[in-house]
Amino acid sequence: MEFIIKISQFLLSLSLLIVLHELGHFIPAKLFKTRVEKFYLFFDVKFSLFKKKIGETEYGIGWLPLGGYVKIAGMIDESMDKEQLAKPPQPWEFRSKPAWQRLIIMLGGVTVNFILAYVIYVFMAFGYGAVDIETSSIKDGYDIHNPILTDLGLKTGDNLVAINDQPIANFSDIKKGMIEAETLTVSNAQGTKTVSLPEDYLGQLSGAEDKSFFELRYPFVVGEVAETSENVNAGLEQGDIIRTINGEPLKYFDQIGERLAPLAGQEVAVTLLRGEETISKQLKVDAEGKFGIRPTGSLNDIERVGYYTIVKKEYTLAESFGEGFNRFTGQMSSYGGQLKKIFTPSTGAYKGVGGFKAIYDVFPNTWSWEFFWGITAFLSIMLGVLNLLPIPALDGGHVMFLLYEMVSGRKPSETFLERAQMVGFFILIALVLFANGNDIFKAIFN
Repeated sequence: MEFIIKISQFLLSLSLLIVLHELGHFIPAKLFKTRVEKFYLFFDVKFSLFKKKIGETEYGIGWLPLGGYVKIAGMIDESMDKEQLAKPPQPWEFRSKPAWQRLIIMLGGVTVNFILAYVIYVFMAFGYGAVDIETSSIKDGYDIHNPILTDLGLKTGDNLVAINDQPIANFSDIKKGMIEAETLTVSNAQGTKTVSLPEDYLGQLSGAEDKSFFELRYPFVVGEVAETSENVNAGLEQGDIIRTINGEPLKYFDQIGERLAPLAGQEVAVTLLRGEETISKQLKVDAEGKFGIRPTGSLNDIERVGYYTIVKKEYTLAESFGEGFNRFTGQMSSYGGQLKKIFTPSTGAYKGVGGFKAIYDVFPNTWSWEFFWGITAFLSIMLGVLNLLPIPALDGGHVMFLLYEMVSGRKPSETFLERAQMVGFFILIALVLFANGNDIFKAIFN
């Protein structure tokens, strides 16, 4: 069932992004009276799952879910239709249109991607508002267990004060800041210190099983009691919060190991918070020093025990336009920083590049429209930015040659464009193979 939920979100998001991106090319092409021969979701190599011709355009769904395309007459693209290009230019062909019209057609797809992301962020701000945690209220530090961080001397209980000397005001700022982090300022009972991250820490992180940073410390919230646990019939309910063990307070789940280890094989008295009610129970500690309980946790649980200051903000529709713009530009800046790291070999960030499985893994295994739209907005930005890369097989490659033509007044020859398209196609295939190869490598060796 989890697979069905994840794959459904993945395919719905991918289909939405592809159709709207190609629509961004289709609409201006039609406005400029340019013939569009095909409009396809997914690629129809050899055959298509569905096709129907309406007017001069064939609409269809291919069987290969690696993207989609519109085939514009008289355009040198991945179809490499040399037979048509060998004929005299026709007024309804792409190559016959003024350069500025061709530029608008080529920029249409990425423009739609960026507009879509912005619109999603606007309506997410209006519909869901914003929830964050003030870092000033995190008094007992963070849960830190990633070896990359612990090997630098960081440990659970350390507080993160700043990233690259920029103070951290809200918990959500941490994940954004860690992408471009070079130095961390942390504090604990012994004082404040600055820690320099290794230049290739993103590369190390991409190959590590543990990809956590500074995580919130949650109370011990009962998620599921294992069938083999001695406490399976103890009357525990999902959402119960264990507050004391043998009369001693238990504030965070990360403290449970050291608390139960000396009590292995014994029965202990615990108090639980169930809703607003406090309940006493007797639980058994197994020979390994565990309760046999799988924990869970959410912001609602943190709010119930009052550990942190949770800031909730709602936006009017008018305010949502400004907040949506802030989220859009923030995500653009963050993704730009990621690309900079990826194209800097010494950071090792290229090792974290993933393909379709990596995108699939981003979606949660439970259906959440808030998560779905947030991920879709980010993927829309990613698709737009990647398509602007100056690779001939991508929109950015076409734009590059069009700008050259507009500045120089000289149009590159069709032979040159055909060769450039072929080179770009092989570069693109290599990038796709590299990204998806990374997915396969991680699945086998991680």
